[in-house]
Amino acid sequence: MATRGSGPLTEAWAKLVAGFSADSVPADVRARAIQMILDGSGALLAASDPKISTGRRIAGFVEGLGGAPQASIVGHGFRTSVVNAALANGTMGYACDVEPHHPEGVLHPIAVMVPAALALAEHLGKPGKDLVAAVILGCELEYRLSMALGPVEQYNLGFHPSAVCGCFGATAAAAFLLGLDADQTTKALGLAGCQASGLMAWESDETENSRPFQMGMAARNGVTAAMLASQGFGGPLGIFDHGHTVFGAFSRNPAQHHLTDELGTRWDGIMELAIKPYSSVSFLHPGLDTLLGIARANKLAIEDVDSIVLRFPSSGTHCIDDNPLKSHCAQYILPVALSKEGLRVADLFTDRRLSDPEVARLSGRVTVVKDDELDKGFPNLYDTIVEVKTRAGQTYSEKNGIARGYPEAPLSEAEVRAKFDRLTAAVAGPKRSADLAAAIEGLWSAPGVGTYAALMGAKPDHA
Repeated sequence: MATRGSGPLTEAWAKLVAGFSADSVPADVRARAIQMILDGSGALLAASDPKISTGRRIAGFVEGLGGAPQASIVGHGFRTSVVNAALANGTMGYACDVEPHHPEGVLHPIAVMVPAALALAEHLGKPGKDLVAAVILGCELEYRLSMALGPVEQYNLGFHPSAVCGCFGATAAAAFLLGLDADQTTKALGLAGCQASGLMAWESDETENSRPFQMGMAARNGVTAAMLASQGFGGPLGIFDHGHTVFGAFSRNPAQHHLTDELGTRWDGIMELAIKPYSSVSFLHPGLDTLLGIARANKLAIEDVDSIVLRFPSSGTHCIDDNPLKSHCAQYILPVALSKEGLRVADLFTDRRLSDPEVARLSGRVTVVKDDELDKGFPNLYDTIVEVKTRAGQTYSEKNGIARGYPEAPLSEAEVRAKFDRLTAAVAGPKRSADLAAAIEGLWSAPGVGTYAALMGAKPDHA
């Protein structure tokens, strides 16, 4: 019986990965990627703060497993196996919910790709430009797969797009760094399909531990798939083309053309990433901009606000309406942002409703409304209508679909750097933070990633 081939979609991806070169990356794509790595690294390092249970526990877990000292665990001062480093760092990459995201793809690719690429690049002694290129490649393929499956389709079936598709992106990044040929990459992608997972069940976990764990799984599983394939391990040959494909598992209305349209010439997976100004689920960012804009324009403090109504696309309200996770709960995030202290990373892990009477009061007066009209543009746009009623009887209403930090409304370089400094300050002193920023900005010309890895991996400078 003849062996079935991989099929055109799988073959196209395998050829791209096997033939990919850092030198083929356009200058603007390279610059955008380095900015995203800077922003994602700040979020990743912030998650190593000992006060944050997710980073502390996942680092303790992999340290207990032991393993060859191949790659650094961010903020914890030890090294472990490549696979376990990808797991721990990938989990921390999404812990603070303040890393770059892809609005249209509903993805958190930097949280997956930086940990996967850093672990392998450090272990293999790769030049800095190869780490950057691996991140670009992984983000692009993760985005393409999410669009091919359909982000809403995945949500409707109960899957987190970034967990499912991130596994394939991490596989591509790792396969590139390992120098796999097209046949090996085909098998690696098949092995990624065998491991792709990520139920939205984490929405009931108030600890916020299992939410970022799914990015850790994606990074770990992608690295595992590529490393197994590099050692001759077999895998499914046509994961996108025939048999039990990912399309049958994770979508009921796939659009496979997204996998290959302008493949290798468009890099929307990195170019269309958005930088988060707020530590919360991205669905709330247009509403946060609008709410704070209304408050500034009308000089409203939290004490002045009687109630808030947030109208959101019907397909996404389940994620933000009274969610047990503080990071995903409109009833929590909106009042906290309006409070005197504003919204901070720590507020995802310490409930401000218990210490701030005004936050507690207003949290009970925030209503999320499903809006089928707004759903027509989702997820291309997170169209949001915010209605604020004051205690004095005034009502303000505004609509917004583009948040600050989107490519259409980018943060300035100064704002991006200020965010990085603010995030890293939780564990790093000013010199370490400045040295880390310089190491990231110089990655493309760096002969290796040792300096970057060492600055990321060192223990906190202060408690």
